[in-house]
Amino acid sequence: MKACLATGGNREKRDMEMARTKPMVAIIGRQNVGKSTLLNRIAGKRIAIVEDFPGTTRDRIFVSVSWQGKGFTIVDTGGLEMASAEELAPEVNEQVKMAVNEADVILFLVDIRDGVTASDQEISDLLRPSGKLVLLVANKADNERFELGAADFYSLGLGEPLAVSAYHGRAVPELLDRIVSLLPEAPPAVTGPEMMKLAIVGRPNVGKSMLLNALLGEERAVVSHTPGTTRDAIDTLLDFEGESVLLIDTAGIRRRGRIGRGVERYSVLRALKAIDRADVVLLMMDATELMTAQDAHIVGYIQQATKGVVLLVNKWDLVIGATEAEVKEHIQKRLKFVAYAPLLFISAKLGQGVAGVVAVAHQVYQERLKRFPTAQVNNLVQRVVASHSPPRKGGKPLKLLYATQAGINPPTFVFFVNDAKLVHFSYRRHLENKLRQAFGFTGTPLRMIFKTRGEAC
Repeated sequence: MKACLATGGNREKRDMEMARTKPMVAIIGRQNVGKSTLLNRIAGKRIAIVEDFPGTTRDRIFVSVSWQGKGFTIVDTGGLEMASAEELAPEVNEQVKMAVNEADVILFLVDIRDGVTASDQEISDLLRPSGKLVLLVANKADNERFELGAADFYSLGLGEPLAVSAYHGRAVPELLDRIVSLLPEAPPAVTGPEMMKLAIVGRPNVGKSMLLNALLGEERAVVSHTPGTTRDAIDTLLDFEGESVLLIDTAGIRRRGRIGRGVERYSVLRALKAIDRADVVLLMMDATELMTAQDAHIVGYIQQATKGVVLLVNKWDLVIGATEAEVKEHIQKRLKFVAYAPLLFISAKLGQGVAGVVAVAHQVYQERLKRFPTAQVNNLVQRVVASHSPPRKGGKPLKLLYATQAGINPPTFVFFVNDAKLVHFSYRRHLENKLRQAFGFTGTPLRMIFKTRGEAC
């Protein structure tokens, strides 16, 4: 059993029907209760090894999945650690508060073999008055004998505990059914003229608010709030050459080492929500501290969400002894998977380079709206096949039968082939490179879907 990964191969067709903004499901609990095992079980075994979020290594923490046609982002977290037997450590308290604030559904994972612990009780004391949707999940119920122990967790006051075994997959489909039944409905389509939605994301103190003020041309400590905005994201309308642009300013993504273990993982949710709402994302980086793992992590999510991206190196006025070419080469080595992204050097404080930021983002947005006729796409694919034969697998050659552009924002291409299982990653990348050479698509990922001949659209 596994839920459908929201990226890659034939499974990507399901993502086409997913809501624009994905609900968030956070897994919380103390150490060694099986949070990562549950995430891996839900997403499928591949999630432990594939680079779904380029730039991360061991601490993969979130992945987009779908179940019964409903998409959501599930977030793994670090184990909650107790400061003492009497009270939660301040950082743990903060972790739980952030999870409660940012997640739509919370999976409170406990260990059925350990029974109810003091840590479990204290976490539940914080969850009960929150008013958030909490599913109590008793893990490690590997057999019916262990499953009987789930009744002990009624004492936590969080409703009926669901006994599961993340390791063996027992009752995990039932858990997913419960999750999707609690997910919020997709918001109704917004009427009125379409406008570019531009999110500003980055770690604290990289200059996001300063850039927002510079783009608006004034200091705006308080700005109007648009209905539907997340708690810590501020929406502002900007006029760009007669067109309205919606700017989404977000809370900072916290840096490791400055806060308790795991806290930055919840603050990331705010950025993820803003990214999901946006068409184009401005990722701000600090020129005096390049490139952090968190920067690469978020760029990976932007790519997975198939959003346009512009990389901004802020505080360039503070850099001494390095050239733009050297810094650009350093960043591109770390972010090879978004080689298509424009890179700008700015100083939001001094206003240097700020004037061109929205213009470049608007160019990326226009690239996302490009549409090419089927005949033109097919002609290109035929030339690609003629110059570089598709791979074989077990003696069976891949045959590209037909291709068409199925959508825009993001640009979406569907390839009908004799067997989608024969599509190797390297050939997929080759096709993408040829599409970019022919059609552009600067600054935006491409959604590429491969369908076996006869498979329904």
